[in-house]
Amino acid sequence: MIHSFPDQFDRHGAWRTGCAQRIAQLSAWLTEHRLADAPMLARLAQIADGLQRDKVMVAFVAEFSRGKSELINAIFFAHYGRRIVPASAGRTTMCPTEFGFESGLEPGIRLLPIETRTDSRPLSAWRAEPPAWTSMRFDTSDPAGMAQAMETVAQVRRVSVESARDLGFWDDDEPDDNPPRAADGLVEIPMWRHALVNIDHPLLRQGLVVLDTPGLNAVGAEPDLTVQLLAEAHASVFLLAADTGVTRSDLQLWRQYLAPRDGDGARADNRVVVLNKIDVLWDGISSGAQIRAQTDRQRATSASLLGVVPARVIPVSAQRGLVARIQHDAGLLQASGLPLLEAVLAQELVASRHAILRDAIEVAVARVRVDTVRLLTTRRREIDEQAQELRGLRGKNDQVIAGMRFRVDQERQEFDASEGRIQALHAVRNRLESSARAFLQDDMAGDFAELQRVLGQSGLKLGARRLYQEAFARSAARMQQADKTVGEIHAMLTAAFRQLNADFGFALQVPAQPAVGMWAHEIERIERAHAAYVGVGQALRLAQPAAGERLSRALQARVQSVLVEAAEEITSWCRSAMAPVDTQLRERRSGFVRRIEAIDRIRDAASGLGERLGELEKQAADLTALEAQLREWASVVASGAESVNDADGAPIAAAGSRPEPDALPAAA
Repeated sequence: MIHSFPDQFDRHGAWRTGCAQRIAQLSAWLTEHRLADAPMLARLAQIADGLQRDKVMVAFVAEFSRGKSELINAIFFAHYGRRIVPASAGRTTMCPTEFGFESGLEPGIRLLPIETRTDSRPLSAWRAEPPAWTSMRFDTSDPAGMAQAMETVAQVRRVSVESARDLGFWDDDEPDDNPPRAADGLVEIPMWRHALVNIDHPLLRQGLVVLDTPGLNAVGAEPDLTVQLLAEAHASVFLLAADTGVTRSDLQLWRQYLAPRDGDGARADNRVVVLNKIDVLWDGISSGAQIRAQTDRQRATSASLLGVVPARVIPVSAQRGLVARIQHDAGLLQASGLPLLEAVLAQELVASRHAILRDAIEVAVARVRVDTVRLLTTRRREIDEQAQELRGLRGKNDQVIAGMRFRVDQERQEFDASEGRIQALHAVRNRLESSARAFLQDDMAGDFAELQRVLGQSGLKLGARRLYQEAFARSAARMQQADKTVGEIHAMLTAAFRQLNADFGFALQVPAQPAVGMWAHEIERIERAHAAYVGVGQALRLAQPAAGERLSRALQARVQSVLVEAAEEITSWCRSAMAPVDTQLRERRSGFVRRIEAIDRIRDAASGLGERLGELEKQAADLTALEAQLREWASVVASGAESVNDADGAPIAAAGSRPEPDALPAAA
């Protein structure tokens, strides 16, 4: 059974909510039984919060007039009974437009003026400045009003060639790419740089973000779009038109911004090619077999030019699909190819995202179980030691009991005297952790300062490629230094834990160190993905100071986000590694208190020995019950994270499985 993308994404959202609730319940149970320390609870809370806040971005990319906006209408907004995103003939979406949902904001659209491009600050910086945006509120119960508000993304303004050049829309050395000049010498450019649309839509509420992009010139002129948004999109839908095939500008857009590159790994599988407007082949004269043969030839030719397998090219008629959904015409909907495209999106986006989140949940639960079992083992050992001591007091006189109390008190004093070792361990760990963070975060802007200075100058930047490589080399060196320091922390903790285990019978174990190489690989991937921007082919564009400075700042912001993420993970690992030390210290101190109290009770009352042994037996039985409950909780959370089921109980297809396009009907 093939489910639509909205159906599967809705199930994915329900699955995330269910997993977050089970993790919260596990945290409450651990807290109730004093089995969790602060770092453990923080990790679980972070995962639960991440599940609730998880965002999945789908980017629709194409040249103008390929039907991006119509396809977005057909997939996401057909239930309004009309077009919401402007999709008339000619240029419609003139600025990158993000559709999402933020509960703290009113429904509406926020627009960033195009004039902000004269400021070198990246788009991410402008997001933090609400006054810079023009806001328009709309009522989601009024589709006509929504559509009217959305018309703003198609607005243009007429400016002089000089203004267009300053804003990056005119290049004297690339006249074919410039907008046409009117009789009065003015040219049309977008009125807005970026649009953020907030809609309380079921899918957007579940964390979906839809990105509608303008054509090649606008994409290339906005580094934040290519360096961050497109690079971070979980899936990219690239549209072609059946009536034009793969044009030169289509191929240029694909090769520069979407074509898989070495090192992309799983990212290479998140591109879907749509051959749109297949209804132009439905001429009422050709037979169904002839139309299918034409469609297959178009798919094969397009796939060959783009360097993908034909199965990755999905034939669709977005316009017919939208009409079919509005008119509830099942036959036309099937003929439009829309259900097949949605199935591919669901399986490659929803299933792959589900797999990533599931793995994170399973790793976290496994870590919780290991740490908790270790704590329960420590408690059981202390109970056994107490029971053995107390059984040795049967029939003994007060002098023997006093001697026992003296020995326990002496052990406690010796243990307390060792606290200095623990404090020293904390101090060394803090120093090394600070050193690792400093390698990653101190003067991050300095890595790209020289590149930014050169790209901000006028004229050709012949040394830009070298400076680009040097900037990324400095960032890579930061990762290497941090990785080396993390290795030193791991070695130091391993030796210290081994000694503490030997001296005090602890069961400490250093968790696997964070894979800093993963972030180093991400920086390498960013370098490879955007190296062409400072190549010979972009020399003329980079000759404009504003374009060069925007590019360098966008690259700097992207790399800094990776470095910050790595630093935060190292801090989290250091804290979680030391947390069991503090937990077992508290447990051991509590154990001394309980042993002394038991001996005092036995000394003061002849019947106290039997009562205390009975209490210890009950405590041991309680620990056995807690271990069984822990296994049940781990099983419940892990099994809940395993699969997302459809309404009939069947699991959603796993990532990597893909329905093959069947022969589509010639027409409805």
